[in-house]
Amino acid sequence: MAGIEEILELERLERDIYRGSVHPTMLQRTFGGQVAGQALVSAVRTVDERFAVHSLHGYFLRPGNPGIPAVFLVDRVRDGRSFATRRVTGVQDGEAIFTMSASFHVGDAGIEHQDRMPAVPPADALPDARDVPELSQLPMYQEWKNWDLRKVPDEDTVKLPGLAAQQRVWIRYRDRLPDDPVLHICTLAYLSDMTLLGASKVPHGDIETQTASLDHAMWFLRPFRADEWLLYDQTSPSAGFGRALTQGRMFDADGNMVAAVVQEGLQRLARDPGERPAPEQTGPSA
Repeated sequence: MAGIEEILELERLERDIYRGSVHPTMLQRTFGGQVAGQALVSAVRTVDERFAVHSLHGYFLRPGNPGIPAVFLVDRVRDGRSFATRRVTGVQDGEAIFTMSASFHVGDAGIEHQDRMPAVPPADALPDARDVPELSQLPMYQEWKNWDLRKVPDEDTVKLPGLAAQQRVWIRYRDRLPDDPVLHICTLAYLSDMTLLGASKVPHGDIETQTASLDHAMWFLRPFRADEWLLYDQTSPSAGFGRALTQGRMFDADGNMVAAVVQEGLQRLARDPGERPAPEQTGPSA
């Protein structure tokens, strides 16, 4: 499988125009995290290095074709003294498949607080999926062999009362990455789309659904490394009408809250018994 540095490497075609790379995949549609991560890389490349991205808001408009590259068009919406804003459109075959706004900030002194990290066993106390045959053969672990994903068993964590759906996952990139903070931020944008929509299915067992990411928002709160353990604390407060709303908070192993994510996705019941959903499909389907 391609490494995250290869996936996030873009070719500059012209000022504010970039082309993503194509890599082997088991998925029928381009993974949403790849589209979001590449779009963010293109936006970062147009901003002065004094500014760090603090939020993004994206919409998946059409399923991406994993066999052809996406081209990213960057619009320099605003360059201020403290904030900068970029709008990015991802295009394939002349049609927009993704649109995103990203905001950048130079950083200021201000108030500080955060939620406490949920009580969970440390990641190293949970088995590596590579060592568990029934897990290592699942499509999710086959597709993302470069990622160490360890779901926290329900019996090993305290669920919060009154929440409809909850799951917690430890995650990190397996190989050591360069120290470039921008690479870690864009890597986090990629991984943020992994497992999150699955939180909405926790109360429903093995029910078959057609799944696709519809929109995605992230806030980057504190420094982190994507190659060190991050706890992805996920909830789904509502699902209905074929859509599910999901939320995630990311903590490092020291309990620092480093990012927050909100995503709505398609969770439509399969139209007939033979219809099998494509895992982690990106963008609305007909």
